[in-house]
Amino acid sequence: MPDTIHKGSCACGQVRVEARGEPYRVGVCHCLTCRKAHGAPFNFYAVFSPEAVTVAGEVIEFASSENVRRYSCRSCGAPIYSNYGRDDEFYLYPGSFDEPGLFQPTYELWTRRREPWLPTFPNVVRRYPESRPKWRRTERD
Repeated sequence: MPDTIHKGSCACGQVRVEARGEPYRVGVCHCLTCRKAHGAPFNFYAVFSPEAVTVAGEVIEFASSENVRRYSCRSCGAPIYSNYGRDDEFYLYPGSFDEPGLFQPTYELWTRRREPWLPTFPNVVRRYPESRPKWRRTERD
């Protein structure tokens, strides 16, 4: 049975993205860099293997730290994906997908910076005050 293909785009449609299969993990980050880079109270992302992702269109790169690279549409500036110092992971933004509600977060980072008015996300099983203390591909034990 073939993998499911999730399709999406930037705001102007000049950059298209496809992700095949299910993500390794889905998270929410409340750190100041993510908040400022997205102009939002948190960053919501789904992590895929690079082999599962296809990006078509012209993007520009923004290096927000020595190991974090963010990519946006050259035309409209909408964030498309990130790479957090690991070439074996693609961080895609669920808000870019054509079908809403595809993914739900299962963990949160930098909860010490979380807005107090945010409701609790129902499927979150792990909350980290800052970064994940130990790297692992998924949030499953």
